[in-house]
Amino acid sequence: MKAMVLCAGFGTRLGDLTREIPKPMLPLGERPMLEYIVCHLRRHGFDRIGVNLHFMPEIIRGYFGNGNRWGLHFTYSDEPELLGTAGGAKKMEAFLRSREPFLVQYGDVVTNQDYTAMLTFHRQQKALATLLVHERAKSNSVLAIAADGRIERFLERPSQAERSTVASTWVFSGVTICEPELFDEIPPNTFCDFPRDVFIRLTETGRLFAFPLSGQRCAVDSPERLAEARRGVAEGHFLAD
Repeated sequence: MKAMVLCAGFGTRLGDLTREIPKPMLPLGERPMLEYIVCHLRRHGFDRIGVNLHFMPEIIRGYFGNGNRWGLHFTYSDEPELLGTAGGAKKMEAFLRSREPFLVQYGDVVTNQDYTAMLTFHRQQKALATLLVHERAKSNSVLAIAADGRIERFLERPSQAERSTVASTWVFSGVTICEPELFDEIPPNTFCDFPRDVFIRLTETGRLFAFPLSGQRCAVDSPERLAEARRGVAEGHFLAD
């Protein structure tokens, strides 16, 4: 199966920590964060990994190469100009599109979530896209979710007034399982963001679903979160083997 890990961003919120290294290559213990991500993908059958690159791409290429060392096959996509989360996936359409669903994961999200269960749910619901979600009082996104897991509303960076219209603490966790036809919703050769430009529109189809987080997850978007991810490795929640 195929997956894409989004690795093209600058990681500016981490300041000097990412001045000379791509954020997915920050060490968690003795190995980079991206290694924990791809090893977890491999555990759930995702063995063909697409990675988009922009900032210091040679560091990621030099470490992972073709992926054979991990029993994986890596395909890289260079982005001279950043294309956003959905635009980056669209650029890799030739690699990702097949008859099977594919997974897209943010390159700063480390988790031990059961992707096999999430994929089973995605297929049972005949979803166009299934989003991993977790509960958090304040976040960039707010989701209204029906009892069957269908996402009825998706608000991205809502105003306080908009946020008050959704009585929910569910938020997007940075992992999505997608059907190939999702590419039909993404314009080519332009900046496009999954939450802002794609997911909001998909609520109208009735085929956007949510799968609640049941494992450990850490989004490394601050020095404090980096320390949290490192504790997760030290405690054995996140593995790279």
